[in-house]
Amino acid sequence: MERKQTMVNPFTALYPEINGGSYPVKCETDRPLKVRAITKKRFKGYVAVKYRQVTPEKTAWKVKQMQRCAEEDRWFSEISFEKPGLYEYTAVVTKTETERLNVNSATCYNKTLRVIVEPSLARFASWYEMFHRSQGKIAGCSATFKDMEKRLPEIAKLGFDVIYLPPVHPIGRTNRKGPNNSLVAGPDSPGSPWAIGNEDGGHKSVNPELGTLEDFHGFVNKAKTFGIDVAIDIVLSCSPDHPYVKEHPGWFYRRQDGTIAYAENPPKKYEDIYPLNFYPKDREAMWAEMRSIFAFWIKHGIKIFRVDNPHTKPIEFWEWVINDIKREYPDTVFLSEAFTYFEKLEELTKIGFSQTYTYFIWRNTKNELIEYFIKLSSGITKEFLRPNLFTNTPDICPVIVQQAGRTAFKMRAALAATLSSLWGIYNGYELCENATFPGTETYMNSEKYEYKIWDWNRPGNIKDYVARLNKIRRGNKALQHFDNLEFCDSTNDNMLCYLKSSPDNSNQILVVVNLDPWNVHSARLTVPVEKLGIASEEYYSAKELICGNKYLWKGRDNYVRINPQIEPVYIFQISRAGQKNEIAGDKGQKMIALADEHWKRFFELRKLVVEKNDVLARRELAMHYNEQMEPLLYTGPDYNTTYRAEMDILARKAGFLSPENAYFTTPGH
Repeated sequence: MERKQTMVNPFTALYPEINGGSYPVKCETDRPLKVRAITKKRFKGYVAVKYRQVTPEKTAWKVKQMQRCAEEDRWFSEISFEKPGLYEYTAVVTKTETERLNVNSATCYNKTLRVIVEPSLARFASWYEMFHRSQGKIAGCSATFKDMEKRLPEIAKLGFDVIYLPPVHPIGRTNRKGPNNSLVAGPDSPGSPWAIGNEDGGHKSVNPELGTLEDFHGFVNKAKTFGIDVAIDIVLSCSPDHPYVKEHPGWFYRRQDGTIAYAENPPKKYEDIYPLNFYPKDREAMWAEMRSIFAFWIKHGIKIFRVDNPHTKPIEFWEWVINDIKREYPDTVFLSEAFTYFEKLEELTKIGFSQTYTYFIWRNTKNELIEYFIKLSSGITKEFLRPNLFTNTPDICPVIVQQAGRTAFKMRAALAATLSSLWGIYNGYELCENATFPGTETYMNSEKYEYKIWDWNRPGNIKDYVARLNKIRRGNKALQHFDNLEFCDSTNDNMLCYLKSSPDNSNQILVVVNLDPWNVHSARLTVPVEKLGIASEEYYSAKELICGNKYLWKGRDNYVRINPQIEPVYIFQISRAGQKNEIAGDKGQKMIALADEHWKRFFELRKLVVEKNDVLARRELAMHYNEQMEPLLYTGPDYNTTYRAEMDILARKAGFLSPENAYFTTPGH
């Protein structure tokens, strides 16, 4: 009897995958999923990827042929998705490169993997945290949603895509906190918005001070006319006055004396907040009610949620509720407000959170930033982790902006806006607000506990700077991704340098940051020109996007000098320069004469150092180079193209690669 032959499974691996397919990877509707397959040695045939949306109706499979890479056992393809949702994919073998195979009977990889496809806002957006009670102009009164509409043109002008609102619900009265988190609240104290619930309702109600639910709709719709989406805060805890406390007393933790336990995060105590117990006897009913909070606001126009402290609630709850919501509403986006250790952050984003807060707010030195962001952006984490870098929050005013003021505000904003494709500020940051209690990160007279009136145009603000950052982000695709972050070498521990390239390499951005907001620093940068398609001896353009200056660079090693009091960060758009004179700049004879004069003195001093080991000459040479030559040679505010070109000519005539090479090869330098 003739036996039916079956093909032995030729696959050894399929990527991307997380923990053997235990979790889905992520991509967006405007970014294809890059699929890679590895087959066994000497496999004869071809490979395709098949994929489909996961729906109750069992959507038909689609098939796309994979291309063989230079290594014969490796295959590659890209899948594009038109709409958000959960999809599954696997690899199949074909006999010919163009075969229309029966995908149901073809030999497949031994696992079916999953991908969550989300809106582009899940990967690229600029967030503005708008504290509603400080948007009005009447002392002692909350702003209303209608008052808040008046600020929409300005926030749109600043370039923000998302406005995030802290809790908009009724606020509890029992144990209400007073100004500056005091235990005694006056009769007019508004209390903390995070203490949700009173006789006016709970998580599905609007604080009457802000207006009605209809007014909320009006604000959301008005924001959309400016191209802004509104996100709200979901805080799964209650005030002692929340309707849940009476209706579902079993949903809360009890002390030994039978009273409900309030929230604590030692040494802090939150007497006005009751944490929820996610494992009561009626757990299914309780979880269904929590899910209904998300569904309620989705039906009222909200698709983006910032979730408060998810790391203090059960992971299994978040995995269930996020995936269940996304099955019905696939275009929802969830931001995890979890300031927590890496493993917990990683787990939250694996199980479904679209974005996450990070420890960026406390990372200041070069080594801290490089170590932390390599961890966030390399390896498999790039397939599911999207960090949203907030510069500050209502609870955190970083020490560096307290100490260094406006310069540090600009530097930290530029870092957040360029390190990740997601960033945000809490209102007041653009005003350089840094009044805090001494020795703490706590804002003084915080709007968390009282009404505020801000002068949104007060002197010293960085509104124009924030608007420019967001404009640069929108105009450069390289800054709209996070998994393309690559750090570059620099010779100064105060100078951080990193490169980002768009997926098609048509847009390349190099960022250089002076992390010391008080002092001028310079460094030699090593630009990976081989990854940019530029030859090591080729001239190319470095257009600085903050100030608009153009510089002519050559090869891997280039020198940058940053005076943070002028600009603490340079954002360079790298491109081929064509002919050298394309960005040659001033041809004035005065700069040529100055270069000749400086070089003559430089060489006289260098000769004394080399031939006579003259210590005084060595000191004078260092002063001459650092004070006279460096500002004009190095990329920076005083750089002069003509001076640079003449110095290069003089250095080569003397047998050096560049004037920098002549200086740094001098004994003692």
